[in-house]
Amino acid sequence: MSSYTTLQIERHGHRGEVILDRPDKLNAISRAMFKDLGSAFAELDADPDIWVVILRGNGRMFTAGLDLIDAMNLLAGPSDPNASQAVRSELLYQVIRDLQASVNAIAHCRKPTIAAVHGRCIGGGVDIVTACDIRVASADVQFSVFETRIAIVADVGTLQRLTPIVGKGIAREMAFTGANVGAERALRCGLVNAIHEDAEALLVGARAMADSIAANSPLAVQGTKRVMDWSDAHGVEAGLEFVAHWNASRLQSNDLAEALTAFMEKRAGVYEGR
Repeated sequence: MSSYTTLQIERHGHRGEVILDRPDKLNAISRAMFKDLGSAFAELDADPDIWVVILRGNGRMFTAGLDLIDAMNLLAGPSDPNASQAVRSELLYQVIRDLQASVNAIAHCRKPTIAAVHGRCIGGGVDIVTACDIRVASADVQFSVFETRIAIVADVGTLQRLTPIVGKGIAREMAFTGANVGAERALRCGLVNAIHEDAEALLVGARAMADSIAANSPLAVQGTKRVMDWSDAHGVEAGLEFVAHWNASRLQSNDLAEALTAFMEKRAGVYEGR
Protein backbone atom coordinates (compact mmCIF):
# COMPACT_ATOMS: atom_id res chain seq x y z
CA MET A 1 0.00 0.00 0.00
CA SER A 2 1.32 3.42 -0.94
CA SER A 3 2.28 6.15 1.50
CA TYR A 4 1.43 9.80 0.83
CA THR A 5 2.93 13.09 1.97
CA THR A 6 -0.03 15.42 1.28
CA LEU A 7 -3.08 13.31 2.05
CA GLN A 8 -4.36 10.34 4.00
CA ILE A 9 -6.45 7.33 3.06
CA GLU A 10 -8.85 5.77 5.54
CA ARG A 11 -10.89 2.62 5.05
CA HIS A 12 -14.14 2.01 6.91
CA GLY A 13 -15.72 -1.22 5.72
CA HIS A 14 -16.55 -0.72 2.05
CA ARG A 15 -16.10 3.07 2.32
CA GLY A 16 -12.79 4.72 1.47
CA GLU A 17 -11.91 8.29 2.43
CA VAL A 18 -9.26 10.44 0.78
CA ILE A 19 -8.35 13.32 3.09
CA LEU A 20 -6.40 16.39 1.93
CA ASP A 21 -3.87 16.84 4.71
CA ARG A 22 -1.91 20.08 4.48
CA PRO A 23 -3.96 22.04 7.03
CA ASP A 24 -1.05 24.36 7.87
CA LYS A 25 -1.06 25.37 4.17
CA LEU A 26 -4.89 25.46 3.98
CA ASN A 27 -4.64 22.29 1.86
CA ALA A 28 -3.09 24.27 -0.99
CA ILE A 29 -2.67 21.93 -3.95
CA SER A 30 0.95 21.38 -4.89
CA ARG A 31 2.27 19.18 -7.68
CA ALA A 32 2.94 16.57 -5.00
CA MET A 33 -0.70 16.68 -3.92
CA PHE A 34 -1.91 16.34 -7.50
CA LYS A 35 0.30 13.28 -7.87
CA ASP A 36 -0.88 11.85 -4.54
CA LEU A 37 -4.52 12.36 -5.53
CA GLY A 38 -4.06 10.45 -8.76
CA SER A 39 -2.27 7.61 -6.99
CA ALA A 40 -4.78 7.47 -4.11
CA PHE A 41 -7.80 7.21 -6.38
CA ALA A 42 -6.05 4.62 -8.53
CA GLU A 43 -5.31 2.64 -5.35
CA LEU A 44 -8.93 2.73 -4.17
CA ASP A 45 -10.21 2.01 -7.66
CA ALA A 46 -8.14 -1.19 -7.67
CA ASP A 47 -9.21 -2.23 -4.15
CA PRO A 48 -12.10 -4.72 -4.47
CA ASP A 49 -13.15 -4.10 -0.85
CA ILE A 50 -13.81 -0.38 -1.47
CA TRP A 51 -17.19 0.33 -3.05
CA VAL A 52 -17.51 4.12 -2.56
CA VAL A 53 -15.05 6.97 -1.90
CA ILE A 54 -15.39 10.27 0.00
CA LEU A 55 -12.97 13.13 -0.73
CA ARG A 56 -12.63 15.66 2.11
CA GLY A 57 -10.13 18.04 3.68
CA ASN A 58 -8.54 18.44 7.12
CA GLY A 59 -8.41 21.79 8.86
CA ARG A 60 -10.21 25.11 8.36
CA MET A 61 -11.22 24.59 4.72
CA PHE A 62 -11.37 22.10 1.89
CA THR A 63 -8.60 23.86 -0.05
CA ALA A 64 -7.25 27.32 -0.74
CA GLY A 65 -6.51 26.19 -4.30
CA LEU A 66 -3.25 26.05 -6.19
CA ASP A 67 -0.07 26.29 -4.13
CA LEU A 68 1.22 29.53 -5.68
CA ILE A 69 4.77 29.16 -4.40
CA ASP A 70 4.98 25.73 -5.97
CA ALA A 71 3.45 27.13 -9.17
CA MET A 72 6.01 29.94 -9.37
CA ASN A 73 8.80 27.40 -9.15
CA LEU A 74 7.12 25.50 -11.95
CA LEU A 75 6.87 28.59 -14.16
CA ALA A 76 10.57 29.26 -13.64
CA GLY A 77 11.12 26.45 -16.13
CA PRO A 78 14.18 24.26 -16.69
CA SER A 79 17.41 24.93 -14.86
CA ASP A 80 19.34 25.05 -18.14
CA PRO A 81 19.67 28.78 -18.96
CA ASN A 82 20.21 27.93 -22.62
CA ALA A 83 16.91 26.07 -23.01
CA SER A 84 14.87 27.50 -25.88
CA GLN A 85 11.34 28.78 -25.53
CA ALA A 86 10.21 25.71 -27.47
CA VAL A 87 11.76 23.41 -24.86
CA ARG A 88 10.27 25.44 -22.02
CA SER A 89 6.82 25.34 -23.62
CA GLU A 90 6.99 21.58 -24.17
CA LEU A 91 8.00 20.99 -20.55
CA LEU A 92 5.12 23.13 -19.28
CA TYR A 93 2.70 21.32 -21.61
CA GLN A 94 3.80 17.96 -20.17
CA VAL A 95 3.38 19.23 -16.60
CA ILE A 96 -0.17 20.42 -17.34
CA ARG A 97 -1.04 17.07 -18.92
CA ASP A 98 0.33 15.27 -15.86
CA LEU A 99 -1.83 17.40 -13.56
CA GLN A 100 -4.85 16.68 -15.76
CA ALA A 101 -4.12 12.96 -15.56
CA SER A 102 -4.14 13.13 -11.77
CA VAL A 103 -7.59 14.74 -11.72
CA ASN A 104 -8.80 12.36 -14.44
CA ALA A 105 -8.01 9.52 -12.03
CA ILE A 106 -10.79 10.87 -9.80
CA ALA A 107 -13.25 11.12 -12.69
CA HIS A 108 -12.33 7.66 -14.01
CA CYS A 109 -12.58 5.90 -10.64
CA ARG A 110 -15.08 3.07 -11.08
CA LYS A 111 -16.39 3.56 -7.56
CA PRO A 112 -18.86 6.42 -6.88
CA THR A 113 -17.10 9.48 -5.47
CA ILE A 114 -18.52 12.06 -3.06
CA ALA A 115 -16.75 15.38 -2.38
CA ALA A 116 -17.52 16.67 1.13
CA VAL A 117 -16.60 20.37 0.93
CA HIS A 118 -16.34 22.75 3.88
CA GLY A 119 -15.13 26.33 4.04
CA ARG A 120 -13.34 27.57 0.93
CA CYS A 121 -12.95 25.59 -2.28
CA ILE A 122 -10.85 27.74 -4.58
CA GLY A 123 -9.34 27.27 -8.03
CA GLY A 124 -7.82 23.81 -8.21
CA GLY A 125 -10.30 22.69 -5.58
CA VAL A 126 -13.08 23.20 -8.11
CA ASP A 127 -11.07 21.10 -10.57
CA ILE A 128 -11.06 18.14 -8.19
CA VAL A 129 -14.62 18.38 -6.83
CA THR A 130 -16.15 18.66 -10.31
CA ALA A 131 -14.35 15.39 -11.14
CA CYS A 132 -16.39 13.70 -8.38
CA ASP A 133 -19.84 12.22 -8.97
CA ILE A 134 -21.56 14.02 -6.10
CA ARG A 135 -20.77 17.11 -4.02
CA VAL A 136 -22.15 17.95 -0.58
CA ALA A 137 -21.14 20.99 1.46
CA SER A 138 -21.27 22.81 4.76
CA ALA A 139 -23.28 26.00 5.15
CA ASP A 140 -20.12 28.15 5.17
CA VAL A 141 -18.87 26.86 1.81
CA GLN A 142 -17.51 29.25 -0.83
CA PHE A 143 -16.61 28.01 -4.32
CA SER A 144 -14.47 30.15 -6.62
CA VAL A 145 -13.02 29.52 -10.08
CA PHE A 146 -10.20 31.85 -9.10
CA GLU A 147 -7.79 31.40 -11.98
CA THR A 148 -8.85 34.45 -14.00
CA ARG A 149 -8.20 36.62 -10.95
CA ILE A 150 -4.54 35.57 -11.03
CA ALA A 151 -4.25 35.81 -14.84
CA ILE A 152 -4.49 32.06 -15.54
CA VAL A 153 -6.83 30.03 -17.75
CA ALA A 154 -8.04 27.11 -15.63
CA ASP A 155 -6.47 24.04 -17.23
CA VAL A 156 -7.03 20.98 -15.04
CA GLY A 157 -10.72 20.25 -15.68
CA THR A 158 -13.02 22.96 -14.31
CA LEU A 159 -13.75 24.54 -17.70
CA GLN A 160 -14.63 21.15 -19.16
CA ARG A 161 -16.63 19.70 -16.24
CA LEU A 162 -18.43 22.66 -14.67
CA THR A 163 -20.88 23.48 -17.49
CA PRO A 164 -22.66 20.08 -17.50
CA ILE A 165 -23.13 20.44 -13.75
CA VAL A 166 -24.40 24.02 -13.38
CA GLY A 167 -25.26 25.13 -16.91
CA LYS A 168 -23.52 27.36 -19.42
CA GLY A 169 -24.42 30.77 -18.03
CA ILE A 170 -23.47 30.12 -14.41
CA ALA A 171 -20.30 28.25 -15.38
CA ARG A 172 -19.14 31.15 -17.52
CA GLU A 173 -20.04 33.71 -14.89
CA MET A 174 -18.02 31.79 -12.33
CA ALA A 175 -15.07 31.35 -14.70
CA PHE A 176 -15.02 34.91 -16.04
CA THR A 177 -15.47 36.72 -12.70
CA GLY A 178 -13.76 34.41 -10.21
CA ALA A 179 -16.50 35.45 -7.76
CA ASN A 180 -17.46 33.38 -4.73
CA VAL A 181 -20.52 31.14 -4.92
CA GLY A 182 -21.99 30.43 -1.51
CA ALA A 183 -23.94 27.48 -0.23
CA GLU A 184 -27.48 28.50 -1.20
CA ARG A 185 -26.58 29.42 -4.78
CA ALA A 186 -24.44 26.29 -5.12
CA LEU A 187 -27.46 24.23 -4.08
CA ARG A 188 -29.84 26.05 -6.43
CA CYS A 189 -27.61 25.61 -9.47
CA GLY A 190 -26.84 21.94 -8.77
CA LEU A 191 -23.19 22.37 -7.89
CA VAL A 192 -23.96 20.56 -4.61
CA ASN A 193 -26.63 18.01 -3.73
CA ALA A 194 -27.09 19.01 -0.08
CA ILE A 195 -26.02 21.58 2.50
CA HIS A 196 -25.19 20.63 6.09
CA GLU A 197 -24.97 22.94 9.10
CA ASP A 198 -21.24 22.65 9.72
CA ALA A 199 -18.18 20.52 8.94
CA GLU A 200 -19.10 17.90 11.53
CA ALA A 201 -22.64 17.50 10.22
CA LEU A 202 -21.25 17.46 6.68
CA LEU A 203 -19.06 14.47 7.44
CA VAL A 204 -21.97 12.63 9.06
CA GLY A 205 -24.15 13.31 6.04
CA ALA A 206 -21.48 12.36 3.50
CA ARG A 207 -20.79 9.10 5.31
CA ALA A 208 -24.49 8.28 5.50
CA MET A 209 -24.81 8.82 1.74
CA ALA A 210 -21.70 6.75 1.06
CA ASP A 211 -22.93 3.91 3.26
CA SER A 212 -26.32 3.91 1.52
CA ILE A 213 -24.51 3.50 -1.80
CA ALA A 214 -22.28 0.75 -0.38
CA ALA A 215 -25.37 -1.14 0.82
CA ASN A 216 -26.18 -1.92 -2.83
CA SER A 217 -24.51 -4.43 -5.12
CA PRO A 218 -21.13 -2.95 -6.14
CA LEU A 219 -21.47 -4.61 -9.53
CA ALA A 220 -24.76 -2.82 -10.14
CA VAL A 221 -23.55 0.53 -8.79
CA GLN A 222 -20.29 0.51 -10.74
CA GLY A 223 -22.11 -0.65 -13.86
CA THR A 224 -24.62 2.16 -13.43
CA LYS A 225 -21.80 4.71 -13.15
CA ARG A 226 -20.12 3.33 -16.26
CA VAL A 227 -23.34 3.47 -18.27
CA MET A 228 -24.15 7.01 -17.11
CA ASP A 229 -20.63 8.22 -17.95
CA TRP A 230 -20.86 6.61 -21.39
CA SER A 231 -24.28 8.13 -22.04
CA ASP A 232 -23.10 11.59 -20.95
CA ALA A 233 -20.20 11.37 -23.41
CA HIS A 234 -21.99 9.74 -26.37
CA GLY A 235 -25.70 10.60 -26.12
CA VAL A 236 -28.94 8.74 -25.52
CA GLU A 237 -28.99 6.31 -28.46
CA ALA A 238 -25.37 5.24 -28.00
CA GLY A 239 -26.05 4.96 -24.27
CA LEU A 240 -29.00 2.64 -24.85
CA GLU A 241 -26.92 0.41 -27.10
CA PHE A 242 -24.11 0.40 -24.52
CA VAL A 243 -26.37 -0.58 -21.60
CA ALA A 244 -28.00 -3.33 -23.66
CA HIS A 245 -24.57 -4.90 -24.26
CA TRP A 246 -23.58 -4.27 -20.63
CA ASN A 247 -26.57 -6.10 -19.16
CA ALA A 248 -26.50 -8.85 -21.76
CA SER A 249 -22.98 -9.73 -20.63
CA ARG A 250 -23.11 -8.90 -16.91
CA LEU A 251 -26.67 -9.19 -15.58
CA GLN A 252 -26.44 -12.79 -14.31
CA SER A 253 -24.45 -12.21 -11.12
CA ASN A 254 -24.52 -13.81 -7.69
CA ASP A 255 -25.57 -10.39 -6.40
CA LEU A 256 -28.71 -10.53 -8.57
CA ALA A 257 -29.61 -13.92 -7.14
CA GLU A 258 -29.08 -12.57 -3.63
CA ALA A 259 -31.24 -9.52 -4.41
CA LEU A 260 -34.13 -11.71 -5.59
CA THR A 261 -33.79 -14.03 -2.60
CA ALA A 262 -33.67 -11.08 -0.19
CA PHE A 263 -36.80 -9.60 -1.80
CA MET A 264 -38.70 -12.87 -1.40
CA GLU A 265 -37.52 -13.19 2.22
CA LYS A 266 -38.35 -9.52 2.95
CA ARG A 267 -34.86 -8.64 4.16
CA ALA A 268 -32.00 -6.44 3.04
CA GLY A 269 -29.62 -7.95 0.53
CA VAL A 270 -26.08 -8.87 1.59
CA TYR A 271 -23.83 -8.38 -1.43
CA GLU A 272 -20.33 -9.59 -2.20
CA GLY A 273 -19.70 -8.08 -5.61
CA ARG A 274 -19.75 -11.43 -7.42
